[in-house]
Amino acid sequence: MESLWKENMVASHGIAAAASVTFGAALTHPLDSLKTLIQVGASSNQQLTTTQVLGRVVSISGSGGFYSGFGWSALGRISGLGARFGIYELLTAFYKDGREENYVYVSEALLAGIAGGAVEAVLSTPFELFKLRAQVSSAFRSPTSNTVEMKHCIAPTFSKLLRGYTPDKKAWDLTVGLLAALPTKNSNMVGALKEYPWMMTGTGRPPLAYEVQGPLNVISLEGWRALWMGLRSGIFRDSIFGGIFFSSWQFLHIAMLDWKAVGMDPPPSSIEEIGPVSLLAASLAAGFSSSVAAAASHCFDTAKCRTQCIVTPKYMSMEKKLLRWKVPGYWLERVSGISPLDRSILFRGIWLRMARSGLASFAIVGSYFLAVDHLT
Repeated sequence: MESLWKENMVASHGIAAAASVTFGAALTHPLDSLKTLIQVGASSNQQLTTTQVLGRVVSISGSGGFYSGFGWSALGRISGLGARFGIYELLTAFYKDGREENYVYVSEALLAGIAGGAVEAVLSTPFELFKLRAQVSSAFRSPTSNTVEMKHCIAPTFSKLLRGYTPDKKAWDLTVGLLAALPTKNSNMVGALKEYPWMMTGTGRPPLAYEVQGPLNVISLEGWRALWMGLRSGIFRDSIFGGIFFSSWQFLHIAMLDWKAVGMDPPPSSIEEIGPVSLLAASLAAGFSSSVAAAASHCFDTAKCRTQCIVTPKYMSMEKKLLRWKVPGYWLERVSGISPLDRSILFRGIWLRMARSGLASFAIVGSYFLAVDHLT
């Protein structure tokens, strides 16, 4: 078995990477859930505390609620980190081609990390959408007014656009009551109103984020383009994160090699003679670099989370496109997908994200090198 692993180096590295990413995601997913709920529930006049979010999730979903959406998170992290490190390795191999030493400059690591982060955002955005919807559902109780009577009177449009959804009967009765006094030639006004998608909640508003979960519901109600909702802010976030992460890690790696070379006698003539840094040092450097990168890119992470929490049915998106609806905000906000209403809350949950990113990178790098040493 040991010889088999050594002969299949690519497979062993792939298995080690997937296992380490899954371990890091499982270790830090509760922190990610807390961070997401604080970002989504924040407003200019309200700031949710960690204690409030903890109490709400435990009272509604129990302790297991903190792992809502973990499957989507693990899949997104595996594909996203695979793309990030894969693009980085390809570009740095191009940079090092023809050099005598296996050396990458900090500026080169920055550019390669930016490119890797952009590709990561494209691949991981759909998984993050489903993960966020599941996390939000853990802090909100589903409507209890879905009676049998209301289920029997659901129009075909409801079942086509949103499978399994039942409108709020109290809100629907209120809407019908307001329209009862209007003169009409249609003998079945209530039945006709049920066919309009914008009446599916009984309030004239689209469903909430926790009511639209899973690929089938999202695609049927919001369309295929909704899978990449928040992509612009995601590209900004992951590009900044990848660039700062790899450049900081490379800077710390060079500093540790220089420190290690000071005590060597005779002095090394190349990087290869210094040897690798210790596993603990590499893991700590990765964790610190990840925390710094998370702090630098956090405002775009908040913008992406809040964008993905908005349910926009297909007919609304089509109306905005036909009417050439102008996106509000400054130029940078329009390009990066930041809402002007979120300017004062862009840094909510930053400490949780720094802790999650640092701990996850420390665990991923350490467990990856341990797994590789064990397998090979």
